[in-house]
Amino acid sequence: MSKIKIFSLGGLNENSKNMYIVEVNEDIFVFDAGLKYADDKLLGVDYIIPDYNYIKKNIRKVKGIFISHAHTEQIGALKNILVDVPNIKVFGSKFTIDFIRRMLIEAGIKDANLVEISAHKKINFGSVSIFPIGLTHSVPDNVGYVMNTEDGAIVYTGNFVFDPTMRGAFKTDIGKLAYVGKQGVLCLMSESLYADKKGYTSPNHRVAGVIKEALIRRENRIIFNIFSNNVGRVQELFEEVSKTHRKIIIMGKSLQSTVKYLLENKYLFISKEQIGDLTNLDDRDAVILTATDNERPFSNLERIVNGYDKYIRLKPSDTVFFLDSITDSVEKNAVRIMDEISRKGVEVITLPKNSISYHASSEDLMLMLDLINPKYYMPIIGEYRHQVANADIAYKLGIPKENILLKQNGDVVTFLDGKLVANNEHIEVSDIMIDGTSSEDIGELVLKDREMLSDNGIVVVCATLDKKSKQVLAGPSILTRGFVYVKDSADLISEIERISLEKILENTSNNYVEYNKIKNSIREEVGKYLYLETECKPMIITVIQEI
Repeated sequence: MSKIKIFSLGGLNENSKNMYIVEVNEDIFVFDAGLKYADDKLLGVDYIIPDYNYIKKNIRKVKGIFISHAHTEQIGALKNILVDVPNIKVFGSKFTIDFIRRMLIEAGIKDANLVEISAHKKINFGSVSIFPIGLTHSVPDNVGYVMNTEDGAIVYTGNFVFDPTMRGAFKTDIGKLAYVGKQGVLCLMSESLYADKKGYTSPNHRVAGVIKEALIRRENRIIFNIFSNNVGRVQELFEEVSKTHRKIIIMGKSLQSTVKYLLENKYLFISKEQIGDLTNLDDRDAVILTATDNERPFSNLERIVNGYDKYIRLKPSDTVFFLDSITDSVEKNAVRIMDEISRKGVEVITLPKNSISYHASSEDLMLMLDLINPKYYMPIIGEYRHQVANADIAYKLGIPKENILLKQNGDVVTFLDGKLVANNEHIEVSDIMIDGTSSEDIGELVLKDREMLSDNGIVVVCATLDKKSKQVLAGPSILTRGFVYVKDSADLISEIERISLEKILENTSNNYVEYNKIKNSIREEVGKYLYLETECKPMIITVIQEI
């Protein structure tokens, strides 16, 4: 009897943080390991990754992590996971593995178990095999995965579009997809982000015309900002710049190394004479390319806008062009930085509203369904409304409602001998919030402290006692940050000092100081007083030292 379980640790009912598990008997296969950008509510958090505790608990069963392509939504969690479970195998195509290797080296991880695969070459794992298929996306060597089992294939698409104009490392092998569909597919797991958009994504994802118009109509310097590793958009920019006399300057070491790699491996094409250097930054008609290459969206552009970049300053004659579609997850950040740019008198250009990225729209999804012809259909990658729109598409194409699997993170789909089994099994999942370079989850308590500090500020009570007599030598003195302006609140501060001194004396004898009682009583009594006076609850910290 064969048993297949499918569930998600991240990526359902959300945009990004993709991580999907397919468990065949005793073998576990992981598809993608991405991150999600934190919003303003998560104070100080840089990014969020899936809780991968299930993988750690079952590490002996895990055959590997299979990466579809090199975007942060698919690879961003790897540098955290590989610190915790360094021996796990990571499979990916040439470009994907090379990009992951550079990312890991920058994070100080040099001995990762990376395995380069090729599209259309089968990888065997006993009774199960993995077959990568080339699909079109904005990065080269993007693949979907076909997992062949005794009960039929499980197909994971990742992100894709159908665009016959994209060739070479960007090409979709429709013949292979049709062949897989004829062999019998048990379940298709297909993306949902653009399921509510009518028609095909192509040609609405192409932006060459908008770039060309910007280059013709604006004679001065233009700064193009791309979001993540969007090679397709970079190629469109290069092609339009190559038709002019302008030079393009690549900003940032990471982006420079990426572009160099892409040119050397013939994923990108532009004459080397058209690429400038830092000496061309102040050229009147320079084209400057910058990108977000870390965990905070628009961070490099923001550094330029705020005047912190050591090479470039914004000029009123400049134009800033956002070369990527603004997604829901980064819209607030984008609007904020656009406003800052406009305040400096600099023109901002964004893509037209009908411009979309390299994700499958409704007709793309219909074509994939028609080619693969699955028995069961599981919408993945997207918010729940997108999953529902994807499910509606499948229903219109004749897949029974009971065979359409609308799930959320942690919900388990189980097949026994190729038949769907009704159950309520759920894997506990959560978010791991990453702050800075730490690979540890900062946790809810830290966030609550940060929220308290941001809302009500902090009050620090300091006092110094004599080590022998235990008498108060100095203080209590009061330090506040983000609570009240001290010079305008002399009476309030004096009362805090009085209450604090009273509590110190109450809990101090000739030879013993009850530090915990002092701290707890000051926090309680001062807290009550401040709430009555101000209706605020600042964080209260007591520091007592002996000399």
